[in-house]
Amino acid sequence: MDLDVLLLPFKFPFMQKAFTISLIVAIPTALLSCFLVVKGWALMGDAVSHSVLPGVVIAYIFGLPLIVGAFATGMMCAIATGYLSDRCRVKQDSIMGIVFSGMFGLGIILYVSINTNVHLDHILFGNILGIGTDDIISTGVVSIVVVIGLLLKWHDLVLHSFDPTQVQTAGLSNDIIHYTLLAAMTLTVVATLATTGLILAIGLMIAPGAIAFLISKKFSTMLLASVGICIFSMLSGTYASFYLDSAPAPTVILVFTAIFVLVFIRLQIKTRWWTRTKLQQ
Repeated sequence: MDLDVLLLPFKFPFMQKAFTISLIVAIPTALLSCFLVVKGWALMGDAVSHSVLPGVVIAYIFGLPLIVGAFATGMMCAIATGYLSDRCRVKQDSIMGIVFSGMFGLGIILYVSINTNVHLDHILFGNILGIGTDDIISTGVVSIVVVIGLLLKWHDLVLHSFDPTQVQTAGLSNDIIHYTLLAAMTLTVVATLATTGLILAIGLMIAPGAIAFLISKKFSTMLLASVGICIFSMLSGTYASFYLDSAPAPTVILVFTAIFVLVFIRLQIKTRWWTRTKLQQ
């Protein structure tokens, strides 16, 4: 294929911005996904991603930055889930299902009750090809805050993810670390609004860590692998969507899915080969 054809997507300003915000979003989501996978918080990420919709609509109604409303309702949902699970016989996953579906339903009702030029598809599935410089700046600021927060609390978060009981033994507060992780997760969901949107945000926050978990034996290696996988998937998915004439966000998620399946198959083949070798010995 002609080199000019291969480089064609990089010549358009809207694609340049799409690649830029993909790189910005990839790092915080990849780092956070490792903690969520190890801690088993996939459903919590799903709950928060759905619950920010009413906050986005309310912020639009009052003329506030959408990021403010999204963060407020996301944190409210996360705190409410923890509060209810501690005081109710119903298991946490059931409570999360009730809370996030209720918040998502409220967001839809609020959205259809107002007149707005903001298309619902852009909120739900992202609008990476229509972002502006302001979106890149705001997403960049949020991403930097999340990355710095994760790095500063690195040791505490690792300990909390693997052994919460040991956190108390070390004289640390499980609650503080817990809500720090919740705040980072909510901010990350907010940062992905312009790229993957609310519905596909959970894939972006879980898939990199899940894939890295399959191929890594050390947590530090898992973090590095997750970042590399996320950057590759974000850029290649956005690039492929240009030629496929498809929406970038779903294409990115399909790249993640394809990588996960390939890694899983490779591990199965490797495991069977190792087992067969041992039996022959």
